[in-house]
Amino acid sequence: MAKDGNKRFHIKDEIALLLGLELNENRNYRLTPDKQNQLYQLRAQQNLGILEACQNVGIQPENTPMLWLKTKNESVRVTNPLFKTPEQKAIDDIDFLSIFKDKVTPLKVYYSNNSLPYVANGCLFDRAVYTDVHIGMDVNKDGYSLYDGAWNETEIFKRLETFVNEIVKSQRSKTLLLNDLGDFMDGFDGFTTRGGHALPQNMDNQKAFDIGLKFKIQMIDELVKYYSEIKVVNICNDNHAGSFGYIVNSAFKTYIELKYPDNVTVINQRKFIDHYIVENRCFILTHGKDDKSLKFGFKAQIDAQQIEKIKNYIDEYKLHNYEIEFSKGDSHQLIFDLTSSTAFEYQNFGAFSPPSDWVKTNFKNTKSSFTLFNYYQNQKTINNYIF
Repeated sequence: MAKDGNKRFHIKDEIALLLGLELNENRNYRLTPDKQNQLYQLRAQQNLGILEACQNVGIQPENTPMLWLKTKNESVRVTNPLFKTPEQKAIDDIDFLSIFKDKVTPLKVYYSNNSLPYVANGCLFDRAVYTDVHIGMDVNKDGYSLYDGAWNETEIFKRLETFVNEIVKSQRSKTLLLNDLGDFMDGFDGFTTRGGHALPQNMDNQKAFDIGLKFKIQMIDELVKYYSEIKVVNICNDNHAGSFGYIVNSAFKTYIELKYPDNVTVINQRKFIDHYIVENRCFILTHGKDDKSLKFGFKAQIDAQQIEKIKNYIDEYKLHNYEIEFSKGDSHQLIFDLTSSTAFEYQNFGAFSPPSDWVKTNFKNTKSSFTLFNYYQNQKTINNYIF
């Protein structure tokens, strides 16, 4: 293997295409370490038949997170595609469709000529971004916090009302892109996704679930009166909400798509970073920290190393022909950097929730915010609303 980690492989055409390689006649390819790992994963997928044979004779390979993949020429350790953690198994066992399908009546929403007054002025779509709602967080548990405040059911829904009202006031099109950038729930059983970090909370899991689901459904019930199309992306890979956030968003997706099948689509993003093309724009979305691996996430103020990481992502997915916005939450700071990179805009969004007691004590009493946009063919407007 070369010093740069690249290595040559003989690869079938169909596998080369899956890897995004340009086909050549001799079928020999020089792969980077990342491409090598993708190749190993594909080969592991091809050996699922062997794994199933193991199961037939009483071997349970799905209980093992890693496997040795052996061929005539090599022996490599790969991630087991059948393996699921107990948490993943619990999530997969929840079938919200069977729960809701006989209880939700689909609604047809009709719009009069006057109900969408801003469509004709050239706006392609509107966008509303919120992050770090932290449902269940107690910001003043013992009553002796450095700064007073509350984050309970009453405050959460007061802020939701303001959010919806401001979206409607800023409406300029019939299509709304609605992004939740993660940490929607504060934690599960009073801990972050990685455990070991206790969180002061004012709701148990059941109450937090009810409030979180009601929040999202009520938001769409109000907004669908004004938008004929609502595209929702919820980030479910973060450091506070994690699988609990995914369960809430999974229930929301199932319910709301049954209720408004012609008007609302929901994507629950389980990748740490993913991207979405809307008209001539590309939105790369992440929370900023993931649910298990990253010790240090994306910073509020980007540095050269993180610029390179994002540019590598853009290169990998060939996104160069779009206006690119990289959007993140996590830092609870509203900072837009439009010039550090010529390849993308770096957007760091403020928290929907007030600061925790820990943040107030270690830093300061910060502002809460959400952000609204209107997108045109060659420009956009930004409207920031700070509580």
